[in-house]
Amino acid sequence: MFIDFFLTLKKHKVPCSLRELLDLIALLKAGVVFANVEEFYNLAKIVMVKDEIHYDKYDNAFAEYFKGIENIDIFDKILPEDWLRKEFEKHLSQEEKDKLKSLGGLEALMKAFF
Repeated sequence: MFIDFFLTLKKHKVPCSLRELLDLIALLKAGVVFANVEEFYNLAKIVMVKDEIHYDKYDNAFAEYFKGIENIDIFDKILPEDWLRKEFEKHLSQEEKDKLKSLGGLEALMKAFF
């Protein structure tokens, strides 16, 4: 995925190197940003663009490469609801689980938010 993004930046004449791409990948692996297009946009801009005169080129390349990404809902298509529920519950303390149960369970909580 990021090789194609890198090539799109090069196509738009953003002077970036393989070193910047590797730095970006390292930051993503470290969890600096996760599942947020705007945060990724800003992080990648900081890492990949070394001179502000290239910001417009970067913006055009980013827009071309990530066109329509905000319309993708990976949670409905890839991850089953049962798995998401179990994963969520794994991170709750016993006290939080008891509180959730007293409120009517996860289903009731979800209905309250939606």
